[in-house]
Amino acid sequence: MVGRKVVLPFLLLIFAAAMLISPQRAHAQSAAAKKKARSAANAQKSAAHKSTGKSSSKSSSKKGKRTRRQPGQKAPTADRINEIQTALAKDGSFSGTPNGKWDDSTVSAMKKYQSGHGLNPTGRLDAPTLQKLGLGSTTAGVAAPQAPPGSVSRLTSSKFNSAEPSSEDQR
Repeated sequence: MVGRKVVLPFLLLIFAAAMLISPQRAHAQSAAAKKKARSAANAQKSAAHKSTGKSSSKSSSKKGKRTRRQPGQKAPTADRINEIQTALAKDGSFSGTPNGKWDDSTVSAMKKYQSGHGLNPTGRLDAPTLQKLGLGSTTAGVAAPQAPPGSVSRLTSSKFNSAEPSSEDQR
């Protein structure tokens, strides 16, 4: 009887250890199988590229490439430059005829306009210069953004922000 009491827990301990080790071993085997499958697929791709004469770079296997958006501002269109030249001509800074090209005479006219109106005379097109020329945004930098008429904000329509006391406040 004493022998059975010792052997039974020992067998249970061995069985439990085998159960713990078994999933780990199965996971390692499946990971190794996946790795072999990937390397075989890569070898097939490489062989296909060599036979067709294509390079084996990763970028060639990508489909549906997305073009990246270029940072910074876009160059103004010829119509927009024409507008700017016309505005500079009205002020007397630009003496030529508006041609829609950002040339040296336009840059010098812009510098002249900027220095005459208390702006930094860089000759570059910037928001303060456009504002002074009357060609900029009518709302940029003037005031804080406002909600469209008729819209309801959750911040102002909350029971906590209302001017009228609620039924809970009257208790």
